[in-house]
Amino acid sequence: MRSRSVRGFTLIELLVALAAMALLAIMSWRGLDGMARVQEQTRTRADAVLALQAGLAQWGSDLDAVAAIPRLQALDWDGRALRITRRGTAGPGDGLRVVAWARRATGNGVWWLRWESVPLTTLAQWEDAWQQAALWAQNPGDAERRREVPVTPLTDWQIFYYRNNAWTNPLSSDAGTSAAAPGTAAAPTLPDGVRLVLTLPPGQPISGTLLRDWVNPTVGGGKS
Repeated sequence: MRSRSVRGFTLIELLVALAAMALLAIMSWRGLDGMARVQEQTRTRADAVLALQAGLAQWGSDLDAVAAIPRLQALDWDGRALRITRRGTAGPGDGLRVVAWARRATGNGVWWLRWESVPLTTLAQWEDAWQQAALWAQNPGDAERRREVPVTPLTDWQIFYYRNNAWTNPLSSDAGTSAAAPGTAAAPTLPDGVRLVLTLPPGQPISGTLLRDWVNPTVGGGKS
């Protein structure tokens, strides 16, 4: 009987098969890597949008809880930071808090930041926290930085008060005072509204100019 010869792969055929398998593996890896990058970018954008939304909600909450109390400044804009004396979050027994919002350079760029004091129960504590908030906005130390929360990268921001049926710069002569000075018995006068204008840098999930109006609840009737 004649034996039948068994023909195997030649070296060239084997090399071609290995090259094709390697090419398929590279294409598959690139596809998976691209999907992973898109997912990461989507997650980063979603986190940034949620952080901005949370920051704006906190901004409104701080203004809603502003405490107009004699001898205490309730609201003050000095061109660098907006300082607010607000009620505590846990009810009357929580005391007052001083919060501040500012735009300042950090180790990770220029950000919109929020600072909050510990609960305050005495005038001396409030005065100290009010000064700490101003210091934090300009040249904070480690102690002040520990109480700040970054909200979003920021190119610029502006604040306007609504008084006498017009939006005005709080620092202008016709804007009036935002509150009574410490040590006076007169109740602080709050503006009818506060306008926040944020300029968000390009390349962010939300960029350009963002405007947010707050209306003093005691006024009634929207102005935004």
